[in-house]
Amino acid sequence: MEKKEFIDRLKVLTANEDVFAVSRNVNELRGQFEDFCIEQDRLKQVALLEAQERGETVDFTNEPDPLKEEFYAVFGEYRDRRNKLSSEKKLEEESNLRKKKSLIDRLKTLIESEENIGVAVETYKEIHESWKTVGDIPREKRQDIQSEYSKLLESFFFNLKIYRELKDHDLKRNFQLKKEIITKIEALLANDIIRELEAQIKLLQNEFDSLGPVPKEEWEVLKNEYWTGVKAVYQKITDFYEGKREEQKQNIERKQVLLEQVKAFVAMIGGINDAKGWEAATETLLNIQNEWKTIGQGPRKENEELWSALRSECDVFFAAKKAFYQVIKDKFEVVVKQKSSLIEQVKALKDSTDWKTTSEKIIRLQQSWKNLGSAGQKNEQKLWKDFRSACDAFFENKKQFFAKEDEDNTVNLEAKKVLITEIESYVVGEDVQQVITDLKEFSNRFNAIGKVPFKDKDLVYQSFKNVLDIHYKKIKLEGAEKEKVMFQAHLDTLKSNPNAAKLIDKERRDLEMMIAKQQQDINQLENNLGFVSRSKAGDALRKDVEHKVNVAKDRIKEYKTKIKLLSTNE
Repeated sequence: MEKKEFIDRLKVLTANEDVFAVSRNVNELRGQFEDFCIEQDRLKQVALLEAQERGETVDFTNEPDPLKEEFYAVFGEYRDRRNKLSSEKKLEEESNLRKKKSLIDRLKTLIESEENIGVAVETYKEIHESWKTVGDIPREKRQDIQSEYSKLLESFFFNLKIYRELKDHDLKRNFQLKKEIITKIEALLANDIIRELEAQIKLLQNEFDSLGPVPKEEWEVLKNEYWTGVKAVYQKITDFYEGKREEQKQNIERKQVLLEQVKAFVAMIGGINDAKGWEAATETLLNIQNEWKTIGQGPRKENEELWSALRSECDVFFAAKKAFYQVIKDKFEVVVKQKSSLIEQVKALKDSTDWKTTSEKIIRLQQSWKNLGSAGQKNEQKLWKDFRSACDAFFENKKQFFAKEDEDNTVNLEAKKVLITEIESYVVGEDVQQVITDLKEFSNRFNAIGKVPFKDKDLVYQSFKNVLDIHYKKIKLEGAEKEKVMFQAHLDTLKSNPNAAKLIDKERRDLEMMIAKQQQDINQLENNLGFVSRSKAGDALRKDVEHKVNVAKDRIKEYKTKIKLLSTNE
């Protein structure tokens, strides 16, 4: 339905003179129009996003919508007219209420003070005729006012002596009129138009209540007949609405079935790959929509939810159809080749265990996939399935690996804590070599345990290093031997560090720098020897320089030994 059709329907509805009779239909049409406008805005947004993805420049300024303004102008006129009539009706009912209260007051005065029989009769007739001509009053007041008036009528007829002669005639007349009303009420059961039935029963009840009393001996039977007829009519009305609710329930169930059919149908549109297929599918969907229209309404909320869901499914279908006809075939073929290449690249990576590097590569490939755009309805779903399958395979493997690694690392952490406790309780003995062997074994065991959770690696390593250093300091060694042992212990500890490779490489570079520094000192010292004279003082200085050279050479030798140990421990 287009906006113009909504306007035309609204104009037809609002042209009805009975503004209250069409109020519900007008409000429902307004809700449908607002849903339609929201949907059009959504489709514009989708079109804008699609155009932007294709790199097109689209002017999407929000300009005033004349049709939308016209619709709300017509609705506003109707609303103002309805509000005005509603106010007028309320004022009229209040005026009628005042009139009836005035008539009641007059009737009270007549009963209490009028002694002239002729005047009393004429005044009563005037009051009664005036009462019948007064229109509706507020609904919540009707029963009380009518009850009060009826009681006054009864008082008038039963209390005035002068009225005894007329009493029998009026009672019989009232009895006959009420019998006729009962007959009319019973005849209402033949009317199947419920709105008319509701209006007529209220009118007949008002007419019955407005009549005066009947012979006492007839009242109980008459009253039972009256209420039997009234209850039968209201039971029919109740049965109608219950049946209507059941009918609405069945309508909802039928629409739900059609909605499921549409969902299943729309889910299969990926298999449509030619114009003939699209036209056949369109005809099928339109047939379902036409069948939907033949089904009556359900409860408003459920009806609107189902309609919204159906409309969403239909939007998916027609959007896909539009894309099929608009996308250039050659562009699709290029994208298919590019995406096929991406699939092959992902498949080549999916079994990799280089998690970090491969994850970055696959994420870049996924971004490339996204940047390429659609390959067409015919190919896109299959390509995406293959691509996603390969991506999912890698990330599932990665997930399982790290899940297992986290589990193992937690176990390793506990094992290392137990080992550190064992090292803490170790007692350094007198046998130095045995102590060194034991401490080295502790390092080997610590390294063999494996990785721990990332957040705990530095803390557990530092705890291990501290407790091991304490024991090494207790070893009774001197000179080069102690230097070698302590350096080896230092290396063993380094190997336990999570960043062992980097730390060992840094250690090597530091040693190489120290060798270069010592060699530089040696060269400088040997150069200085050429300027030392042959004398007693010169000989003393020469011996001092030679001693320094020898010390430097010893250090170089020591550093080279450490570098050799580094190579051995890699």
